Amino acid sequence: METLAAPPKGRPREFCVDEALAAALRVFWSKGYEGASLSDLTEAMGITRPSLYAAFGNKEALFRKALDLYEAEKLDYIGKSLAEPTARKVAEHLLRGSLANQCSSCEPHGCLGVISSVACGQDAECIRLEVLERGKVAKRALVERMERAKAEGDLPADTDIEGLTSLLLAINQGMAVQAGAGATRAELERMIETGLALWPSK
Repeated sequence: METLAAPPKGRPREFCVDEALAAALRVFWSKGYEGASLSDLTEAMGITRPSLYAAFGNKEALFRKALDLYEAEKLDYIGKSLAEPTARKVAEHLLRGSLANQCSSCEPHGCLGVISSVACGQDAECIRLEVLERGKVAKRALVERMERAKAEGDLPADTDIEGLTSLLLAINQGMAVQAGAGATRAELERMIETGLALWPSK
């Protein structure tokens, strides 16, 4: 792990960049971009504001790095789901991966992307747009996988791929919102089972 020393006045203060970034991620995940103050971030990261600026840039740059970490560590199940052999298994792997995230006892509930895309005001519009653009990339990958399933005969020929993908992502995002509002694992599992019951059959 990389270790940086803050440009000091007096004695240098060293800290682990990876650990500090993980701490920042938890703050953003819990409070959203605008809800996370610099004081919240520096306290959780165990660093001073000058150290934060020196290592990560400003708050916006820190959020982008935290979002990169979130996607790499918490959303890796999305990429893995695309490798499943059938479209239905892709959907099930995606939803159950989301469920595992939402029900983790050691992480905040809800989805960082959903929180940050719906809870950003005008001053943070660039952050909202960044989150939405990343979401579009994930959706395009899912659409392409479903189009392949349709071409291979795994989905009915008349399947509306855009509509099916939007429904799947809506269930996924809805789970995140409900988890953040305190929904139980059983309630979220019911959403998955109901969603999969609506899956088109040949």
